[in-house]
Order: sequence, then C-alpha cells, then structure tokens
Amino acid sequence: MSDALSIYFAGDLFDHKHLIGNALLAAYIERKSDGKYQCILPQDLEQGSNRKEHIRNQDLKMVMEADLGLFNFDGADLDSGTVVEFVVAKQLDIPTVILRSDFRNAGDQDAGEDKWNLMCSFYPRTEVISINGMEWYQEARRTSDTVEKTIDALYAKLASRIIEGLEKAKNAPPLAKDPGFAQTLYQWGVAFPGAGLEEYIGDENWVANIIEKKKRKGLLD
Repeated sequence: MSDALSIYFAGDLFDHKHLIGNALLAAYIERKSDGKYQCILPQDLEQGSNRKEHIRNQDLKMVMEADLGLFNFDGADLDSGTVVEFVVAKQLDIPTVILRSDFRNAGDQDAGEDKWNLMCSFYPRTEVISINGMEWYQEARRTSDTVEKTIDALYAKLASRIIEGLEKAKNAPPLAKDPGFAQTLYQWGVAFPGAGLEEYIGDENWVANIIEKKKRKGLLD
C-alpha cells in the first residue's frame, strides 16, 4: 500500500520465543489492518557489519524513519536497548504504543499504574496497552482445539488492540507547531548519538525527506 504506515517494533530478540513472537505479532498487525500498518523488525534487518556501532546506527536510523513506534515493555526489568529506542522516538515526537503482556508487577509505581520504572511513563502521543498475557492465552486455549487455533485467536485479538492504540497515538496532535522545529529536532537526532551516525545516513537531504514524508501522512504539522 502506498499510504501504509511503518512501525518500528522494538523489544527483546534474544531467543526463539522473542523472535517468533515478534514475527507473529507483526504479521497479524499487518493482516488485521489490511496492510495499513507494516512493522519493521530489528531482527530482520540485514547486518552489513559486525561492528556494534553500525548495528546501533542502523536501528536508530530506522527508529527515525518510522512513522510510528511499538515498544514491548515485557519483563521484570525492561530491555535497555528498547528503552533507548523509545526515548529517541519520544525526543522526536514519534507517535508510539507501549505493549506489556507480562502479568507480573514490576517497577516503582503504585498498584494499577504502569508496571515499569516511572521514568518511562507519562510521555505525550503514547498509548499504553497493558494486558495479562496468561489470561489471554488461557482464554484463547479454551476456545481452540489446536495450538494453531490458539495462536490465531490470541494474536488476532492482540493485534486488534494494538491497532486501536496506533490509531489513537497517530491522531494525537503533534507537539511541534513551528514548521522548522521538527527539522531541528531531527537534525539533532542525527547529530547527538555520534559514533558515525551522520556518516552512516550520508544523504544531506535525508532529514528534509523524512519531515516531508511525515507531514504528507499527517504525522507532523
């Protein structure tokens, strides 16, 4: 779809459960949205180098290029790379959804509030989807007679909830009202990480092209 919206999907990618879970959810989001939302999975990005700064720069570039962000906040402690990417997205006023399916209480907030460190909460243009993954799994399992049907019921329901969150985040008004402010934000987003990110991007028109694309899609004023 020419008007598809890209989503940078950040989260753990260190074992088969993370990798397959990420891929399944991304596929269901695309399917349930009829192709309107298409996920960018860091685990699927080809690595042209084993240099750690190259991998970091590649992921940061994709965060900045994406129209929206989806950040998996599962775990007793949040994945540090995901948190960095989330902060970069928030610095650039990228609409985001935070997903937590982990039913365990964690973090330093009160009961009923976000189950992670408060420094990762309260940001604008951010929708939080916090579910009890065990309950959702058991519900899907009770209504299914095969693992495949359980997976389909669970991921279809979860993808639909995430799409609702993406719509809300996308429709929230941008913070940057001055036409030149977004340009300044993105130029700083390219400069402040250092370690060759500017050289990795290379194209001097890259920021202007990103800003124009996001304005055309109604994500920036």
